[in-house]
Amino acid sequence: MFWTIRTVLGSYLYIVFMILPTVIVSLFSRTGNLPHTMASQWARFTLNCAHTKVVVKGQENIPDGPAIYMSNHSSFFDVFTILGYLNVQFRWTVKKELFRIPLLGLAMRRIGYISIDRGNHEKALQGLMIAVEKIRSGASVVIFPEGTRTVDGKLQYPFKKGGFHLAVESGKPIVPMAVIGSREVLCKYGMKVNPGTITLIIDKPIYPDGHDVMSLMQHVYGSIKSSCTCNDGLELPDEEWINPPISMARR
Repeated sequence: MFWTIRTVLGSYLYIVFMILPTVIVSLFSRTGNLPHTMASQWARFTLNCAHTKVVVKGQENIPDGPAIYMSNHSSFFDVFTILGYLNVQFRWTVKKELFRIPLLGLAMRRIGYISIDRGNHEKALQGLMIAVEKIRSGASVVIFPEGTRTVDGKLQYPFKKGGFHLAVESGKPIVPMAVIGSREVLCKYGMKVNPGTITLIIDKPIYPDGHDVMSLMQHVYGSIKSSCTCNDGLELPDEEWINPPISMARR
């Protein structure tokens, strides 16, 4: 339980001490980029508290300009991994309930994260249109197309359609990603953190030209599933890939 207690205490203490500075900084950041970078540092700190390394593969596949990044989702540590190590200025799509948390909800709004009301179709569409505008203005978006964490770690299909409508409406590419090893660190409903290594695989972008929503979904599913299957039990690459330095000048 040592690593569990250390992770929880470290993460929450960081939030307590940094959430107010993040909100203050957000008041002077019109783009939300600087507070997002501060949030990335929190994610890295939490992973360090959990004694968990992150290996990144496929950074060369990150396109210039905004994109929609989609990943499998089986653990809270997927969030820390992507937030800390995807070297892109992006905005999360976040369920509306998280925006009710004092200060944290304010910080997320100031950064520009997008509220999604899963229980209200009309409001969910409004959130989708906000995401379209953010992408057109130059910000990337990260979505978990399964909608929620999986219990058994298996990729759930069909995906939620919202992100694929977003790609078709904006004309921007989807970049499939796979997070491998996070469920072993902390599974859904799990209470114990197990130190380990998480691999973040960034695949080649898939452009919406010539696709409808369903065919685009099938291509993205195939890419994520292939990365998860082919890299199960993968060996660590060279040290230079482990915990790459965070960049202030993110794409």
